Amino acid sequence: MAERKVKTPTTKKTSPEAEDQILEAEVAEVVEEKTETSAKDATKAKAGKRSAKAVAAAEEKAAKEERKAAKKGEEQEAADADKPKHKQKPARSRLERQGKNFRKAAEQIDKSKTYSLEEALDLATKTSPVKFDATVELHVNLRVDPRHADQNIRDNLVLPQGTGKTVRVAVFADVDDATAAKKAGADIAGIDDVTKLLDKGSLDFDTLVATPSQMPKLGKYARVLGPRGLMPNPKSGTVTTDVSKAVKEAKAGRVEYRVDSTGIVHLGFGKVSFGKDRLLENAQAALTSIRSNKPSSVKGSYVKSIHVTTTMGPSISVEASAL
Repeated sequence: MAERKVKTPTTKKTSPEAEDQILEAEVAEVVEEKTETSAKDATKAKAGKRSAKAVAAAEEKAAKEERKAAKKGEEQEAADADKPKHKQKPARSRLERQGKNFRKAAEQIDKSKTYSLEEALDLATKTSPVKFDATVELHVNLRVDPRHADQNIRDNLVLPQGTGKTVRVAVFADVDDATAAKKAGADIAGIDDVTKLLDKGSLDFDTLVATPSQMPKLGKYARVLGPRGLMPNPKSGTVTTDVSKAVKEAKAGRVEYRVDSTGIVHLGFGKVSFGKDRLLENAQAALTSIRSNKPSSVKGSYVKSIHVTTTMGPSISVEASAL
């Protein structure tokens, strides 16, 4: 076999100048590595890493704030303990929250008692707390459901003693009917006169009467008249061929009533200045009209309760047998 020859590495001799250059290069490399490390550490610090010194300072500040808050809480507790305890006043009743005149008037009424109609009207004239001539009101709670058409109570009547109000009547009719209405006491009569007021939006009247043939012309004013309860209606007697009679009834004290969504009829039927006797006559006429409109579908008792009151005055409970 042939013997393999092994090469041995040879070492080159370097000069002193070359050694110095190598040493300088190594030193420069070390310096460069340290610079890169410092830059990386700075970048990390900016990204959210904090030094141990910064962490210690933050912890010391948090502890200081905690001690401060605890001390403030202790001081507040001590101050609260020194203050006298506030006793909460009990809620006042509805009567106590009313005015002085109302309370004085309410003292004359026994809330546990149900009065006869005559007694209630006598009390109503004595317990009005206002300085003006207040309206006397009748509130009748009926056992009806207004959602059913036959139980939606609605009617009108002429009060024997009137309402005590000055009623302005306007008549929307042709020339002949307008002339008759003027003679009957209408304040405004004629198509042109009423139309001018409606175009201006000036509703300077309390009741509007119209003939059936002229009703289509009022259609465009329904949005103005309807919300104010001034739109003529056959059920209220304001759409008729006999305008003279309608005007006289309106002036004499015709009132309209209708049950509300809760089954209650609200009706003003006179003034305090009328006195007990005149009010009694009007109240009996109103109750008779309500009684005559009892639906055939309502069995048993028709009336839940009756109350009489004045404007801003206390209510008086009336015997349901009055109806």
